[in-house]
Amino acid sequence: MTTDPNSPDITQDDPQDMTGPACVMTFNANDPSGAGGLGGDVATISAMGAHALPVVTAVLLRDTAEVFDHQAIDEDAIVEQARSILEDAAISAWKVGFLGSAEGVSAVAEVLSDYPDVPLVSYLPNLSWMEEADHEAYHEAFRELVLPQTEVLVGNHKTLTDFLLPDWEADRPASARELAGAAAEHGARFVLVTGVQLPDQYVDNVLASAEGPITGEKFERFDTSFVGAGDTLAAALAAMLANGAELHMATAEALAFLDQTLDAGFRPGMGSVVPDRFFWAQPPAEEGEELPAGSDLETSHDPRHVH
Repeated sequence: MTTDPNSPDITQDDPQDMTGPACVMTFNANDPSGAGGLGGDVATISAMGAHALPVVTAVLLRDTAEVFDHQAIDEDAIVEQARSILEDAAISAWKVGFLGSAEGVSAVAEVLSDYPDVPLVSYLPNLSWMEEADHEAYHEAFRELVLPQTEVLVGNHKTLTDFLLPDWEADRPASARELAGAAAEHGARFVLVTGVQLPDQYVDNVLASAEGPITGEKFERFDTSFVGAGDTLAAALAAMLANGAELHMATAEALAFLDQTLDAGFRPGMGSVVPDRFFWAQPPAEEGEELPAGSDLETSHDPRHVH
């Protein structure tokens, strides 16, 4: 027996009465390695207790070692993907990753502008595989259209320095505060800078505003390379904000989560190590038991020291 969904006897639940995890819309490329992109975002957001609404902006051609090229999605198709679900579901946070092209940036920024009260976490990846002209056009559009709507800009120290302070010539690296000040000139309220080099085999990750550092966490430097870490951190932060956490606590939780995913990272191919977003779902190893095949790192699952 089938039921006619249009029957007057069938009533839909009032959305205000429905309960469930907070929704995070993520705009990102499809990454066939599963290290970052939409696949990584969905896994991270789910692991952090929220529900992902993924909108594909590009298709990456890559393996676990490098990106070879990408195909951008038509900007109208990006907008239609987003608006179709936004008319149906309420969102509590945005996460922006790679948007494919300057036109894709413009399309996403148009959607974002209709929801100014929803917090936006923007991740700026390294785009070294792109042609220089396309790279510059993408950054210019991102700077003018996405940064003014951004609550937190996330990125590696070098990537953010090249983007925000391209003329930096000082003998010392730019500080997180200086990067935050440059981001604030374009409207972004905070930056979360990763990979700040420290002595004694540590790197720092710092949340800062133009007034100075707010919080952060030091990671011990691994003798290996990772792929997907930045997407993981940004998606985790967006999920925590969607769940109602204050920014400093959301950042601490996102950094602790990232640290543990890297501790438990694995190498699915011949390239870099991929974060394990579901490290907590793996059974603990018994005393004296060897690590499973394919595991690259000894896992402690303990967050490192927050400074």
